[in-house]
Amino acid sequence: MKFQANSRRRALEYEKDWAKRWSKDKTFEKSVKQRPADRQWVFYDGPPFLTGTPHHGHLLVSTVKDAMGRFHTMRGQRVERRWGWDCHGLPAEVFVEKQLGIANKKEIGTKISIEDYVRECRTAMVKTGTEWEDTIDRLGRWVEFKGAYKTMDKEFMESVWWAFKTLYEKGKIYEGEKILVYCTKDATPISKSEVAMENSYQMDTDPSVFVYFKLEDCDEYMLAWTTTPWTLPANTSVAINPEAEYSLIEYGDKKFYVASKALSRVMQDAKHQPLDYTVIKRIKGGELIGRRYEPLFINRGPEAHRVLRAEFVTTDDGTGIVHQAPAYGEDDYELCKANGVPVESIVDGNGNYTEGPWLGRNIWEVNKEIAKSLVEEGRALKIEYIRHEYPHCHRCGTKLMYRAHPSWFMDIQSQKDEMLKANEETRWTPDNLRTGRFKNIIEQAPDWNLSRDRYWATPIPVWKGVRNDGTELVKVIGSYKEFAELTGRELDDYHLPEVINVTFELDGVTMRHIGKVLDCWFESGSMPFAQFHYPFENKEKFEKSFPADFIIEAIDQTRGWFYSLMAVNVGLFGRAPWKNLICTGFINAADGKKMSKKLKNYTDPMELMDQYSADSFRMLMLSSPLTNGENFALVDKDVGNIARKLSMIWNMYDFFTMYAEVDGWEFDSKRPFTLYPDDLSNPLDKWIVSRVHELAGEIDRHMEAYDLQGATRPIVPFLDDASNWYVRRSRRRFWKSEDDNDKSDAYRTLHYVLLKLSVILAPFVPFLAEELYQKLGGGEESVHLLSWPTNYAVDESEIERMRIAREIINEGLSQRASVGIKVRQPIPSLTYTYKKLDSYYEQIIAEEVNVKQVAHRCSDDCEVQLDVTLTPELKREGLAREVVRFVQNARKSAGLNVDDRIELSLTTDDDELTQAIDEHAGAIRQETLAIILDSIKDGYEVVALVEGKSLNITLKKA
Repeated sequence: MKFQANSRRRALEYEKDWAKRWSKDKTFEKSVKQRPADRQWVFYDGPPFLTGTPHHGHLLVSTVKDAMGRFHTMRGQRVERRWGWDCHGLPAEVFVEKQLGIANKKEIGTKISIEDYVRECRTAMVKTGTEWEDTIDRLGRWVEFKGAYKTMDKEFMESVWWAFKTLYEKGKIYEGEKILVYCTKDATPISKSEVAMENSYQMDTDPSVFVYFKLEDCDEYMLAWTTTPWTLPANTSVAINPEAEYSLIEYGDKKFYVASKALSRVMQDAKHQPLDYTVIKRIKGGELIGRRYEPLFINRGPEAHRVLRAEFVTTDDGTGIVHQAPAYGEDDYELCKANGVPVESIVDGNGNYTEGPWLGRNIWEVNKEIAKSLVEEGRALKIEYIRHEYPHCHRCGTKLMYRAHPSWFMDIQSQKDEMLKANEETRWTPDNLRTGRFKNIIEQAPDWNLSRDRYWATPIPVWKGVRNDGTELVKVIGSYKEFAELTGRELDDYHLPEVINVTFELDGVTMRHIGKVLDCWFESGSMPFAQFHYPFENKEKFEKSFPADFIIEAIDQTRGWFYSLMAVNVGLFGRAPWKNLICTGFINAADGKKMSKKLKNYTDPMELMDQYSADSFRMLMLSSPLTNGENFALVDKDVGNIARKLSMIWNMYDFFTMYAEVDGWEFDSKRPFTLYPDDLSNPLDKWIVSRVHELAGEIDRHMEAYDLQGATRPIVPFLDDASNWYVRRSRRRFWKSEDDNDKSDAYRTLHYVLLKLSVILAPFVPFLAEELYQKLGGGEESVHLLSWPTNYAVDESEIERMRIAREIINEGLSQRASVGIKVRQPIPSLTYTYKKLDSYYEQIIAEEVNVKQVAHRCSDDCEVQLDVTLTPELKREGLAREVVRFVQNARKSAGLNVDDRIELSLTTDDDELTQAIDEHAGAIRQETLAIILDSIKDGYEVVALVEGKSLNITLKKA
């Protein structure tokens, strides 16, 4: 193959071109089919919400997935890459409600029928544009979109039913009532993990109120503090710490108990000035335990309105006396249940009161009103407004409440030990998230609330009926076949409301669906088997692909997908569903804040890729701390910096093709192509070939360890070595006119290094790698169909000698700079005490540091000493080198090619500069490819100042 200078294309041009050609030639499909089916490398693709749009975080994990997939493909493994869509749950419903103008759940069934609502949800999940595909394609990620699994697919849902029933039969799913986080707008419970994962806490200002509870049979009160006045109508008890000290004080016309440690904090006015009160006596809290008090609103029966013992009550805030509304607080619920105190629910699913003075009104609307009315009526001491973080629904923004709610739960407690053991057997990057954060999440996890009181998700496959004796009959269905056998029906769609409308008889009992759907995280956790419709189809395929070799998502998924995968699959199969995991950090805007469309504090990734290149964006993502679980502020210029560093590859390519075209150097791609250091004679060639092999080996080791930062870290230093050391040191080898073995080896070596780079960089910068490979005459259809290189031969002695030489050079240059002598000015000598180098390396040192002599002295210390004495002869030689620099600049300005020989005239009135030119005429002529003449007509002219001396330069092509 012959090479042509100036043949480089712009990144935007070749990236879009290669994306089209790969698609047309089905290169991705070939890369999969060419690898044996019995050598799989499996990764699970976590499904994004279909209603969402691709953002930087998606592109980060997509880049990692693509890089790892390409690498393992090149390692000879079959890497099938199937996209997935999360179509169910609140994200989808909120999306549809906005389109339909639905304000809250109450309007579903009134403003629009449930049938039509579900139909709209399905339509929205089908009617999607190509934004995702366009973006992923622009990024260069290879993945199968056409065969993507969807969580709303009939087959996927059947596998979820199977999982639910299997876990139920194992005793790992049960029905119960617990205090759950609840959204009143969406009228459904949501999980605590979702609240924590989405970081949906907001700063709110709420009234807190200090309420009097009058003890029976005396004129004494207890002063309780609450930040949720709306729960007071549901009060059924008061909690006190039996070991704390309480003071009975007199203030105004009331005597009441307050924790002694809280007195100074509580007894202040609105301006934080102390109130005038009298301490009557002090007692232990235990003396109040068991006493009864008068109801604040409604009498809840003989077991209510008692003072309960509670060690969890502290005196650090509030009054040390806690009002208990067990239907609306987790600690309250557990305490009251344990003591036989009734649980009174007074609020419906929409957050409206079902009884009392505020009947029909919303709890948050009357929260302040309740507090004010109690103070006005003398039933509360005061109101204090507090500013605190409070959870809001991560989908609709509504302020959440806690309420007792019947639900179906997965028994996490019974399998925690299994989950912890399974976690120990996995490998994470970074590992501290496995041993710390994720382990703690498992250890502290409550039982998983699986129920959602919504419509668009997989229905919980449970039907209930009541026997004649009043006992309940429960039937869990685990397949559509079982459903048909029981009901005599087969459905086209197993969503609500079709399933709700199906009843059947079982043991003489009419069975009806419970009307609840599953948490969509249970579906996501079922993805490993449900994507294959296991166990109904593809049984062997699933079993061979489980557990996955690799998964990746951001750190928030420790509470989301990672957790649901672990919980579901340990419950079903007794083991973790992945072997290796990369957990990324979050990409923030340049200012360190969260990326926000509203604030417009980031550049669209498509614009970034078009401006700098998709490869540069990919490389920044892969090499950043993100792939090691740390956050990263994305600055646009960082992508540009990576682009400039990658351009070193194209600078080397330009240099190579420029001289290869001049000399007619050709490469035969049909011949076996490999190079070993021992094949070469020039130490510089041996060194750079060893370095590129060293790079390939280092990348291989880190990629096998799922360490992307480690894999990408040595790439830029190598490019700097190759471009700014090897190519720069080899320039004269390409310049010389004679075609000897050394020049041939220089061509062969540089071509080999660039071609090798195209292969080992292919997983990271696939477009650049393909373009470079094809431009260099690679013999295969695509660089991405090649195997990973196995030639890691390294001449360690050459690596070490070059390292020592460059250390000496760096120290010598540093010393020159410290005394203010330019590098072009020769100095007498350099003496070093490192390990003795041979003459080849000492010559390099002499040239780089620009010394006339290099000497070695034996010593136990590592030192470099310069002789910086400047003789007149040395000064003139320095002037001659400055002349060469100005002539080279003039050549460029005149538009000459690098191989053009020139006629040159140099004239000056300065005697010293004239002597310098005369003494070093041969060197000047050799360096500038010139014939020095006294005068030139019609040439390019320029006047230069050489160390303050005027020099007239005239040149033209010879």
